[in-house]
Amino acid sequence: MIRAENVWKIYGRGEAKTIALKNINLEIEEGEFVMIRGPSGCGKSTLLNILALLDVPTKGEVYYKGRKTSLMSENKKAIFRRKISGFIFQQFHLIKTLTALENVELPMILDEKDKYYRRKRAKKLLEMVGLENRLNHYPHQLSGGQQQRVAIARALANNPKIIFADEPTGNLDSKSGITVMEMLKELNEKGITIIMVTHEQELERYASKIIKLRDGEIIEIVKK
Repeated sequence: MIRAENVWKIYGRGEAKTIALKNINLEIEEGEFVMIRGPSGCGKSTLLNILALLDVPTKGEVYYKGRKTSLMSENKKAIFRRKISGFIFQQFHLIKTLTALENVELPMILDEKDKYYRRKRAKKLLEMVGLENRLNHYPHQLSGGQQQRVAIARALANNPKIIFADEPTGNLDSKSGITVMEMLKELNEKGITIIMVTHEQELERYASKIIKLRDGEIIEIVKK
């Protein structure tokens, strides 16, 4: 589904040069739960952003279903991000002035879905993540775990084939973190490919493939 071939990411030049990723080669199959794990600063989020077409490699190539993403127009990349992918972040990134329902509706507004459809789907998704009684609550009225569940519902708004998750449990207590991981596992069992970044070794049990990074390099790939 996604393949990275000889991918490097380099920031700056000369003495200020920083190599974030070094010669990354990996393949992600459709339906896998892939966990990219390693210590802080090892390049996990950089790799995730490149795989999600939020960033471009300095050298090397990323393929989506055999097609070079470097040859995709900006419009095609935007369609990939809007229709093919869903995103979950550590900081939730909910819009503070919108209710839970409105936050989940937002991707569908950008995809020009009609009001009746998006309102009905947003309610259904929030019910799915157990927030049917929080539809009209604003982010500041929700706990961290509840905000992350809103973010999961939002990521699912446009029926993505892939969910990219960057430290989705990083700001949560252990109980809320388990709830989020169980939700991601359930989504994966329904056929959605999950690509997740974490530094927490204990979360590896949820994954079908683990990519271990250190200092920008893959040191091991474990497939269960």
